[in-house]
Amino acid sequence: MRVAVGIRLSAAEVARVRLAVSPLAETVFGVRAALGTGGHEVHRMWVREAQVVLAREPELPLLRMLLGHLVPSFLLPVPRERLPAFETELADVRAMEPEYVITECAAALPGRARELPPPAVLVERVADALERCHSLLVAPHWGRMRAVLEAELSRLAVALVDGGVEGLFAQAHGDVVWREGELFVRRRSHPDQVWKVETRGHGLVLMPSVFGWPNIGVDHSPCGAATIQYPAPGVGLLWEQPSPASAGLAVLLGRTRAALLAELAEPRSTPDLAARLGVTAGAVSQHLGALRGAGLVTTRRTGRTAIHLRTRTGTALTCQPGEPTV
Repeated sequence: MRVAVGIRLSAAEVARVRLAVSPLAETVFGVRAALGTGGHEVHRMWVREAQVVLAREPELPLLRMLLGHLVPSFLLPVPRERLPAFETELADVRAMEPEYVITECAAALPGRARELPPPAVLVERVADALERCHSLLVAPHWGRMRAVLEAELSRLAVALVDGGVEGLFAQAHGDVVWREGELFVRRRSHPDQVWKVETRGHGLVLMPSVFGWPNIGVDHSPCGAATIQYPAPGVGLLWEQPSPASAGLAVLLGRTRAALLAELAEPRSTPDLAARLGVTAGAVSQHLGALRGAGLVTTRRTGRTAIHLRTRTGTALTCQPGEPTV
């Protein structure tokens, strides 16, 4: 495997390395997956439902054109904070300079950019379409998605504290390598192509992604900070359906408490459970208190960390007929 992208960072730019999540980027790449031009088998369940909704989108032909191959960078503004609101990012798209929109469309759609409407009209139409797509396709799942993405931000924050910037890059993804002031992103496709990215003093933003999974995305010509989108761990858990046993248990205990019992086949911490279920840590603690009071869960503390595990009674309650309880 050979280096595909190299990003040189000065000492000042290293100080500007940060972490962020982009709900707009998740919407863009989610639509792309539903159109069949991106995504992975892991999203198949979501894609099947999204395609039914997307078939009714009036701007579907425009979305197919813009997202069919390379995504024009004007649709993916760099997040200005750790977790911006979708509306804030969409406002940044609407405020894009017409010249930048034209340049990026020409780069992403060689030979076809002339088929697009004028920049102002194009931006308004695609922004409206993405707003509808976010509302119908992403927002209903955003709580769980955000929990997975924020758990990854927390993991990388710990890596930064423990190992500095070098430790941060080492923990982000196996294809991201930090070597003597330069960050390399390796690719399996086009192994002989090497692209040097200039950050021009703006630094770098690492962005874990759900719908980008399993690929790494790099903005090859950033107008601000460089960005690397990489697959967030735990994406496969998002679309899992409950087994018949857990579905029945949900009627008895409630969906969240049943899901907690299902997760506690092995020891897990409160933040881990919150990330897996897409709820707040406070809600997890409240539900665990009820399960603990019923003798279904046990908790042990090590310092400030609480580790939870279901009891034998809890295991017997969650197992299907014929399944062992030990």
